[in-house]
Amino acid sequence: VQHMQYPITPAYAFTDYHLQGQMISHVIMDIVTPPTGALNLFNLHIALPRSSSHATIQLLRDFDAKIFLCAHSAELLMEDDHLADL
Repeated sequence: VQHMQYPITPAYAFTDYHLQGQMISHVIMDIVTPPTGALNLFNLHIALPRSSSHATIQLLRDFDAKIFLCAHSAELLMEDDHLADL
């Protein structure tokens, strides 16, 4: 019988919705379009500043940089304006 041991690091995952208002010391992010839905600038705006420093953010894999160049959707801008009026 031969045994193999793998190092395991305790971790947990958040959606961008549950991440709002949190500050996390080290972040591993997966910036990829989800299979059901779309990734937009609002998602990234919530996720990226959650780390205490840019040095503590690691990206899980390459991503399409065009996501940072696209415009916000009209529906999200209308919702943002509506929330600002409240």
